Amino acid sequence: MKTFHHKVAVITGSASGIGRELGIQLAAAGAAVALADVHEERLLETAGIISQAGGLASTHLVDVSNKEQVETLADDVLRQHGQLDIVVNNAGVALGLISIEDLTYDEMEWLLGINLWGVIYGTKTFLPHLKKRPEAALVNVSSVFGFSGIPLQGAYVVSKFGVRGFTETLRGELLDQKNLQVMVVHPGGIKTNIARDARHRDLDENGIKHFNSRFDKNARTTAEEAARQIIEGIRRRKPRVLIGSDARWMDRLSRLFPSKAVETFAKMTKRFDQGGDFF
Repeated sequence: MKTFHHKVAVITGSASGIGRELGIQLAAAGAAVALADVHEERLLETAGIISQAGGLASTHLVDVSNKEQVETLADDVLRQHGQLDIVVNNAGVALGLISIEDLTYDEMEWLLGINLWGVIYGTKTFLPHLKKRPEAALVNVSSVFGFSGIPLQGAYVVSKFGVRGFTETLRGELLDQKNLQVMVVHPGGIKTNIARDARHRDLDENGIKHFNSRFDKNARTTAEEAARQIIEGIRRRKPRVLIGSDARWMDRLSRLFPSKAVETFAKMTKRFDQGGDFF
């Protein structure tokens, strides 16, 4: 994408973290941004930061696991902005460390509803509009957990493998659609609120604080840097963006030594579960 001036970008999960930084940086680059999230107070904070810097932002309270709300989001964006050129399906949630055997169906449905169905709804709802634009981009955020099985993160892994496969399949189907870029993003550990907002079992307040501090220690990349790399990927029409040295390492290990990767990540997860560092 040659320029972001006179473009409209829709960003889900934009109340904090990577989504907030994408909104700030895209607005600074000249785009109007439509910010979508379920956290109204944080969402308004993001919009305020953008407005104070002279950018243009609209806010939309949306649960991405609800198809009707995502469809309403598209209608609202078109009504307020007249067009849409970039869609970033970024919204995501996490669970604490739970084995597949112990996961409840409710927990899996909650996580998959946001992380996977949110991407599916966001893609299928916005795709017809993006295809009409002379220059457009669809960006779906997966994870390094979309490379290999990670013990005690089964639901999250399923969601991120799903986003990866869904997006790569769509890109193959749209190769002749030269105006539309389809990109999948695999962030490594990013300093965001995802761990703080995770649903935990059997952890008291001190346990959650300890979990969050260890997550922050292992998160090697800032949300600001992650957003910068995603935007650069849009500029350069990349099909795939890996964010962080941990992402590049996990990608290589899972591709070259898939069996060893599962064993390695099992040891790393066990160490983290016992109070140590993941890396």
